[in-house]
Amino acid sequence: MSDKKILTAEQRRQLLATPAGWLACGFGSGLAPVAQGTFGSLAAVLPWLLLRTLPMQLYVFAIVVAFAIGVWACGIAGRAVGVDDHRSIVWDEFVGLWIALIPALSEDWWAAVIGFGLFRLFDVWKPWPIRWLDRRLKGGLGVMVDDVVAGVFAAVVLGMVLAALR
Repeated sequence: MSDKKILTAEQRRQLLATPAGWLACGFGSGLAPVAQGTFGSLAAVLPWLLLRTLPMQLYVFAIVVAFAIGVWACGIAGRAVGVDDHRSIVWDEFVGLWIALIPALSEDWWAAVIGFGLFRLFDVWKPWPIRWLDRRLKGGLGVMVDDVVAGVFAAVVLGMVLAALR
């Protein structure tokens, strides 16, 4: 079993040697020395800028596909490093953030900033049922689901904030 915080040079090589590992570590953003989840979420903003131009049905379809691929990739990456939800595995942050930013799709940039902050808050805080899911589900599905729920929580709160400001 491996340390959940530190990757060895061999583990880094294993992650970056496969498409699944490369994707799971957020194209390298999860290899930051600290705050891997935040760096992964920041990296997720770049593809979001392209995704946000899609019609809503295609946007949601892209999220569903990204989730399914994430279950596969994060499962492989977790086995490669010996820890199901290693800090370097941040594809779940990508998908969770894209869900959190659904209410910001037709809004100004500040709505995305608020959505980003809300997603990070729920992802770190892990209120029920997020923490419960995080502790009970394992493998790629376990990696992905808690961030999806954090994204849903953030989207609901962001939607309420935006509605209150209208």
